[in-house]
Amino acid sequence: MLNVGKIEEGFVLDHIPAGKGMSVFYHLGLDHMDCMVAIIKNARSGRLGRKDIIKVECDIDLLNLDVLAVIDHTITVNVVKDGEILEKRTLVLPKELKGVMHCKNPRCITSIEQELPHIFYLADPEKEIYRCKYCDEKNSEKM
Repeated sequence: MLNVGKIEEGFVLDHIPAGKGMSVFYHLGLDHMDCMVAIIKNARSGRLGRKDIIKVECDIDLLNLDVLAVIDHTITVNVVKDGEILEKRTLVLPKELKGVMHCKNPRCITSIEQELPHIFYLADPEKEIYRCKYCDEKNSEKM
């Protein structure tokens, strides 16, 4: 049995679908942060069969929950203080995303005006479809 020590202050990302742990790691920018990170891949799970888990020892405010929700809104975020789980946060798809995705439409204003932020709005919550605020192009980017 593998033992990974508990963290004193930080967060644990639980119920990440198996194989998505490294994608979550990079999309959250954890590779650029100076903090302790433990990634557990293919852990046993009663709910998912197999899952990935990420433990991070740093302030939760450094985490962009919007990015995490777009990757998979079923991921559970456990906030840890003094070695104990202080709260469990569930993710909801954000109504608007800024600077997370990029519009692929070559005729979009964001292709011409490079300084414009890429903004997407949630067009269909059931199908998790985001559209560009400027040209209404459907996002085809998978995270």
